[in-house]
Amino acid sequence: MRLILTQEVTGLGTPGDVVEVKDGYGRNYLMPRGLAMQATRGAEKQVATIRRAREVREVRDLGQAGEIKRELESLTVRLSARSGGGGRLFGSVTPADVAAAIKAAGGPQVDRRKIELPGAIKSLGSHLVTVKIHDEVSARVSVEVTAE
Repeated sequence: MRLILTQEVTGLGTPGDVVEVKDGYGRNYLMPRGLAMQATRGAEKQVATIRRAREVREVRDLGQAGEIKRELESLTVRLSARSGGGGRLFGSVTPADVAAAIKAAGGPQVDRRKIELPGAIKSLGSHLVTVKIHDEVSARVSVEVTAE
């Protein structure tokens, strides 16, 4: 089955890529979740639009990625969350929470899908989070989770 990805799928591709997958995977997983659409002549015209939008969002070169990495690693990111006794959080910290905290700390706009958490953050304290800026450049950001 030929599909056009509309969102990034780990291990498969990025938005705008035309991929060949098994029928069940495409019909039962990718298409119902809005991650891909059927590759038709009309849909292939939309691929150019999707790729142009992706190019605008992506980091241009390694030099720019290095600047963003230095900026992110120099930030002190603090995030407040509700917690109970013993420093355990009610719920957990999500990549969207981390992206908002980076922006609030004066950092660059970071896509939540580029943030990789080392498992679930469910306790107070300092945690290292990886932000994938470019295919070859990743930044390690220290996130300090404090009680509300």
